[in-house]
Amino acid sequence: MNILMMSNTYLPFVGGVERSIEMFTRRLRGAGHRVVIVVPDSPGAPEEETDVLRMPAIQRFNGSDFSIELAIPGVLEVRLKEFRPDLVHSHHPFFIGDTALRVASRFQAPVVFTFHSFFEHYTHNVPGDSKLLKRFVVALSTGYANLCDQVIAPSESVRDEILHRGVVQPITVVPTGIDIFTFKTGDKEGFRIRERIPADSFVIGIVSRIAPEKNITFLANAVTGYLSRNPKAHFILIGQGSSVDEVRQIFESRGVRERLHAPGTMQNKDLVDAYHAMDLFVYSSLSETQGIVLTEAMAAGLPIVALDAPGVRDVVQDKVTGRLLPHQNEDAFVNAIAEFADMPKQKIEGFSRRAVDAVEQYSEDATTGKLLEVYQAALKGSYMRRQTEDSLWKEARRWFSTEWELIANMAHATGTAAIDTD
Repeated sequence: MNILMMSNTYLPFVGGVERSIEMFTRRLRGAGHRVVIVVPDSPGAPEEETDVLRMPAIQRFNGSDFSIELAIPGVLEVRLKEFRPDLVHSHHPFFIGDTALRVASRFQAPVVFTFHSFFEHYTHNVPGDSKLLKRFVVALSTGYANLCDQVIAPSESVRDEILHRGVVQPITVVPTGIDIFTFKTGDKEGFRIRERIPADSFVIGIVSRIAPEKNITFLANAVTGYLSRNPKAHFILIGQGSSVDEVRQIFESRGVRERLHAPGTMQNKDLVDAYHAMDLFVYSSLSETQGIVLTEAMAAGLPIVALDAPGVRDVVQDKVTGRLLPHQNEDAFVNAIAEFADMPKQKIEGFSRRAVDAVEQYSEDATTGKLLEVYQAALKGSYMRRQTEDSLWKEARRWFSTEWELIANMAHATGTAAIDTD
């Protein structure tokens, strides 16, 4: 099968979308499928990549980490002429997402769309952020999903939410898988030595993009609240983003800056070692659709303290694999951290065992198998359409139909946003 993956972001940027594309691409290629990835060009991109087409782009859009594709008509279709995708997998509804629909129409291929994010949580990256803009983004992403043949939700809570929002196309829950075996063992002592963390410390940690949509300010305040109580506690912050300096300032203002360890983004063995250097994983994001880092942390045997939110509640079981707090309250979060810090070793080990057992369903084998089932359903559903005899008129009609659907979706989203629901 020839599969075209299309996304607004990809490596070297590291986040949930990028890791999902990398993992599924690696597994699909290993199974004999050819996968071509189309993404905007970005700073630091490798000079040599296998089947990755990087398109001209506006770099660091509005000061964010994202690059925005410059849609030059016809350029991509020419580059894909020999590849001829059987299926297009879109990972964003905006910018390159529109291009994905156009390419699929050109090659008469079905479109699968993964609803990776609740995009209204990211409008702070756009000038003029407002409630109106958030409603527009919700309506536009919902309309985009309904222009695709199959929709993937990374978790059941996301499926339920997008159904509520009005997605009518078939939805299948397919989480991003992880290499469970890789996360089972790591060099705890080595990582702590490198970061100058005393061996007898209680270490709290997070792996995340350090940005406003991750609710990182709340987490920093809660963690520093606990560190103020416990002079032997340290905090590991793995990741990068626009809020790193703000986090450092919070730790500085609370007098615990020397116990913040922020080595930046990590991958592969270094990342696994970082997880194993932690005693407790904490998470406060309210905008997740799955939270891949939660499954990785659990595979490393870590109990988790997190806020109850979509995506998170699908992974963390309260009082089974960690604590799932119903409200955003700093005192409650601090007390939950203290609960694990003071917990007897035998009880901690019980949380660890249950966490490892719970992530078996997120293995790469299991999730890739589910993805292929979605692909087959999309191909079967569009088989007759794709076998239609080609002609210049039919190709032009398909192109016009796709453009009209995009315009209609934009108009509908604008109208929905204009309705004052307050």
